[in-house]
Amino acid sequence: MLLKGILVCLLIFIIYNLFRALPILVKGKSDVPMSRYLGRRVLFSVVVFVILLIALATGAIEPNPRPY
Repeated sequence: MLLKGILVCLLIFIIYNLFRALPILVKGKSDVPMSRYLGRRVLFSVVVFVILLIALATGAIEPNPRPY
């Protein structure tokens, strides 16, 4: 359950960074470059993916055996 909570928090942080980059994209003027927020989003997306792969490999989570 802790693993799922961590993943949900990371996904919320990814969405937060995406919305932080939105005003910079729309206005075009900011002290902070848009690439900072988009780079964080990509970095944490990779972290989530790696955590999922490790959890699947160790058996902490199980994939759905019937995909339909």
